Amino acid sequence: MEFCDDCGSMMKAEDGLWVCSSCGNEQIKDPDADYVITDDQEASEVIESSPEDSGLPTTETHCPECGNDRAHWYMQQIRAADESETRFFICTECEHKWREDDH
Repeated sequence: MEFCDDCGSMMKAEDGLWVCSSCGNEQIKDPDADYVITDDQEASEVIESSPEDSGLPTTETHCPECGNDRAHWYMQQIRAADESETRFFICTECEHKWREDDH
């Protein structure tokens, strides 16, 4: 793996050169160095997911936007460590996002 001397981005190997995909800088590859060049990922290897496959758990709760009764949920610490986490919900129907805090 090589990095561009000008901008620091990762470079790609092309015809005996290292080419920066960000700024276009080219460097000659060292012929004595050992390099492993990997192929691009095949389109068949790409896994597409839908909102239903978010990997988040679901619960019964009322969406304030559309009235749906199912939502994905997760918890996140957004305040001080000595305060409770905040619960976030994402509606399974309209994808409206809201949160609940303990007060």
